[in-house]
Amino acid sequence: MSTDTAARVWLPDRGAEQIAHPGGNLYAHLCRVSDRLAALGCDSDVQAAGLTHAVYGTDGFDLTLLDRADRAVLRDLIGADGEELVYLYGACDRERSWRELAATGQVFDRFVGQVITTSGARRRSLIDLSIVNELDVIEHDRAVAERHGAYFRALFASWAPAASAPVIHDAQRVLGA
Repeated sequence: MSTDTAARVWLPDRGAEQIAHPGGNLYAHLCRVSDRLAALGCDSDVQAAGLTHAVYGTDGFDLTLLDRADRAVLRDLIGADGEELVYLYGACDRERSWRELAATGQVFDRFVGQVITTSGARRRSLIDLSIVNELDVIEHDRAVAERHGAYFRALFASWAPAASAPVIHDAQRVLGA
């Protein structure tokens, strides 16, 4: 069974289909994020992280499907690189990290209160995942677009030097930037 298939079987077992989320339920959102990352040319580790990005909860979505103490479960399911990205995404204190993320690579880990510095491909993967996640929410909740569209246009423009070009072009298409 492929990593993607295994994760798509595992997520409903963890209750992802029962959790409301813009566009239906959390499972549908996770699948759309992963599929979009694939369509935009992101590698398989980033796609796997997109499929499972909310399992530890996030700064914007405080439900968990897996306790962080059980990280080995997710690591075995999607691989070490994918799991590391999921942890980083879930740990990211957005208010303290996002504004300067492209410039500094610093992620304030809200779980343990420490700074993690990312660079290169890891930073790009985190930024790409973050953008694609927000684009899916915006497309399925127009109120988010109306309230936060200008913020995301400015944020994603600041991230453009560190993001993948196809992801930035998709953000510009969705946000009209």
